[in-house]
Amino acid sequence: MKNIVIIGCGQGIGFAAAKLLYKQNQVFGISRTENIEVKNLNIEFYKLDILTGNLDDMPFPDVVDGLVYAPGSINLKPFNRLSEDDFKSDFDINVLGAVKTIQKLLPNLKRAESASIVLFSSVAAKLGMPFHTSISASKSAVEGLTKSLAAELSSQKIRVNAIAPSLTDTNLASQLLSTPEKREASRKRHPLQRVGNAEEVAKMVEFLLSENSSWVTGQIIGIDGGLGNLRL
Repeated sequence: MKNIVIIGCGQGIGFAAAKLLYKQNQVFGISRTENIEVKNLNIEFYKLDILTGNLDDMPFPDVVDGLVYAPGSINLKPFNRLSEDDFKSDFDINVLGAVKTIQKLLPNLKRAESASIVLFSSVAAKLGMPFHTSISASKSAVEGLTKSLAAELSSQKIRVNAIAPSLTDTNLASQLLSTPEKREASRKRHPLQRVGNAEEVAKMVEFLLSENSSWVTGQIIGIDGGLGNLRL
């Protein structure tokens, strides 16, 4: 049984990953969001804001086989309406929160026979999209972090990969899918003609944490209904 740490397990993709992983692994979850469903899972759950909380107070397992950093943001505005604080906030949650967590758990990851880190980018880091400048900038930084860290940690048998989803049907995206018209417009933008869901992204998380992906590192894996690569 592996020890898996999931940051942001309270909702969305992080929660879907926890539901998928907890039956065959010991899952240690941290989230600033707590819900009844999380409590019903057989995981060690701690309510904490990853940006302001003290990770030194967390009783992490000595050996961590997998780390998933799932917090994110969707801050869509015209460029001239984005403040410097908007950019800083997106960078904090998407990049610096991941850095803080990885630095804290790196000794624990090194104790594993083979460890895996899973981060999250976005299709917006690859595909130029209006109103996405802040989120695209921070997610592009996640991709750079993924590749550089994968190179640095490869000799220690720690793999680092990122998943880059398009819009998925989660609480984070609820405002973008709040009406039938918005949902239909989102569906039509994707070559596969539908919006993704958290469970199918979570299955990629499961794969990247497993031995089935033991020769995969430094990759940005698009789960985006074809949006990032296809034009119809």
